[in-house]
Amino acid sequence: MSYETIELAVENDIATLTLNRPDAMNAMNQQFLDDVRDVVAKLAKGDLAKVLLITGAGRAFCSGADLGATFTPQEGGTIGDTIAKSMEDGFNPLAREIAALDIPVVAAVNGAAAGGGVGLALAADIVIAGKSGYFVQVFGPKLGLVPDVGCTYYMPRLLGRARARALALLGDRVYGEQAEEWGLIWKCVEDDKLMGEAMEIATRLARGPSLAFGYIKKALEQSPYNSLSDQLDLEKNYQHTLGNTEDLIIGVTAFFKKEEPQFKGK
Repeated sequence: MSYETIELAVENDIATLTLNRPDAMNAMNQQFLDDVRDVVAKLAKGDLAKVLLITGAGRAFCSGADLGATFTPQEGGTIGDTIAKSMEDGFNPLAREIAALDIPVVAAVNGAAAGGGVGLALAADIVIAGKSGYFVQVFGPKLGLVPDVGCTYYMPRLLGRARARALALLGDRVYGEQAEEWGLIWKCVEDDKLMGEAMEIATRLARGPSLAFGYIKKALEQSPYNSLSDQLDLEKNYQHTLGNTEDLIIGVTAFFKKEEPQFKGK
């Protein structure tokens, strides 16, 4: 599969999606959104890969929206109209579609994740960054806008009220090591080990019970909105479903034999 703004490689059930507009620090224009959404749609069908790994080419993960395109008013409209339409038609659907994937998503943040690039990175289930990687929300202090692409959703949940508000209002950078310490990401590693670590995680996930992973993601996503009683009922229902799968038999059998299970995703 060939794309204009990204590169896609699928091997060993891992789809590696490399954001590939390095001269623009992988800024998101309309073609970028279309390309990434096309890959996500193929993954959602369940026949492309068991894990999605996202990273960026060059010196950035993603610098957010391509401002030249996003801030150009369309005929008869305002800049605000253009921004809102681009969000409704492209950025917001992308954020929803990544979050809705049943398969695990890993983000390897190399260099800058800025603006909407922060939301793109945090949409992943597991985020790792190199030491020189950083996260910065430029919307408010630099542009007079609110954080978007899910930043106002993910940041308070990951960091808490104080840090989320300060970062959004001040626009300070959070580098890899601090991001790990604060719980914004899973792990920070040396820059030259970033892709090796990301691929190791993706490989572990690709060998795992893909069906169960989808239910784990759903259960964790619903947890903040459920009472304890409701969440216990949800766990019971999911265990009932997964308890009737071939993977459960494979896992239990391997456990008693002290072997590594060879899951089938069924």
